[in-house]
Amino acid sequence: MKKLFLLLLFCQVSSSVKHSLKYFVTGSSGVTNLPEFVGALMVDEILTGYCDSNKKQIELKQDWMKRLFEDKPQHFERYMGECLNYQPVMSKAMIYNLKRRFNQSGGVHILQEMFGCVWDDETGEVHGFNQYGYNGEDFLSLDLLTLTWIAPKPQAVIIKQRWDADKARVRFNEVYLTQICPEWLKMYVVAGSSSLQRTELPSVSLLQKTPSSPVTCHATGFYPDRAIMFWRKDGEEFHEDVDHGEILPNHDGTFQMSVDLNLSSVTAEDWRRYDCVFHLSGVEDDIVTRLDKAEIRTNWGKTGIRGC
Repeated sequence: MKKLFLLLLFCQVSSSVKHSLKYFVTGSSGVTNLPEFVGALMVDEILTGYCDSNKKQIELKQDWMKRLFEDKPQHFERYMGECLNYQPVMSKAMIYNLKRRFNQSGGVHILQEMFGCVWDDETGEVHGFNQYGYNGEDFLSLDLLTLTWIAPKPQAVIIKQRWDADKARVRFNEVYLTQICPEWLKMYVVAGSSSLQRTELPSVSLLQKTPSSPVTCHATGFYPDRAIMFWRKDGEEFHEDVDHGEILPNHDGTFQMSVDLNLSSVTAEDWRRYDCVFHLSGVEDDIVTRLDKAEIRTNWGKTGIRGC
């Protein structure tokens, strides 16, 4: 079953190219040294725009986005209105109302919203989303299939009912998340193609915390995030005593991932039978790293396993 799962994952990573446009909105109350409102725009998990209630201006983080907004000033003006006027007012009002519903007064309170869309540039499939969190817990999420809001908290039910009954709001969300957002995302992908559609191979290292710890095969600095990594034994994929980690973002827009191999039952003579394979979608040649004690980076020495 594990082998079938990894095979399906490999096919999905290799054939499907998905792009995402995500907006993160954070409103806060009672937080020292944090703006009451923060907004961030991310394209394919890369920060492209930022604003907050203290600076009162939009900071464009990518050169291609700056050029796009210069060519489309009306697009930039729309973001200005959302970021500096509408969203800060709405966040502040919603926090005020939620504090009343939860019977709260002072203290720290944080409202978060994430909305946007994902577009598969091969199948054309589009998935929109809009969800809210309050004080670290899920509060409301939009079901685009039924065009109704899901309320996991009792305090959210009355808001759900009001928003469900607001047909203008329902229609706006549907059009924005399924039509406008994908159109903008496609425009951003084209404008930032040299950056968003680039390919960067990672550096791959073998790591081990202690002599009895699993050996970690760690890849960092790759782009895009459509990658898989696995251990092989005698040239075949190996799944026993293997733990796959998630793909995580780096601060520079690239990604990292790792896969652990437990060698507690493997003799020293058999280490040479294992290697780690990294595959990046769109790249023909894999990066293969042989399991070698001399190449392992450890916490008790720069390389190699001391005392063995």
